[in-house]
Amino acid sequence: MTVKFLQRSIWQRVLGISATAKPQDESGWSYQSGQLTIRLEQIPELTRSGTAVRFEGKGLPARVLVVCGEDQKYRAFHNRCTHLGHRRLDYVPGTDTVQCCSVNKSTYTFDGKKVHGPAPRPIRTYPVEVGEGQLRIRIS
Repeated sequence: MTVKFLQRSIWQRVLGISATAKPQDESGWSYQSGQLTIRLEQIPELTRSGTAVRFEGKGLPARVLVVCGEDQKYRAFHNRCTHLGHRRLDYVPGTDTVQCCSVNKSTYTFDGKKVHGPAPRPIRTYPVEVGEGQLRIRIS
């Protein structure tokens, strides 16, 4: 597998600045009873293939990266690289991978397996249910 790297400045990587934005409308998602619910009509930036949004705060017990892949399927990841520093992950457009936002560029497949970099473990993935204009992600 050939690994593609996000084009980022050295300062973005050193400082660990994520390329993935939070949702424009924070009211478009909620977390309750172990489930992250995303209302797609309120977060249209996640409805196009090849996009990603990161979810943090509001009682969510872990940061979550949600990707709408090129195949229009949704994937969700614990948004934390397993390497030192535990930096955020970013989707790499045009691939089936996510990548650490830091200098080491640890890269993982959509099933969480590491394919590049010094990260010692795979990343956690979460199951995504799609229906009625919503994504439901069980965080456990």
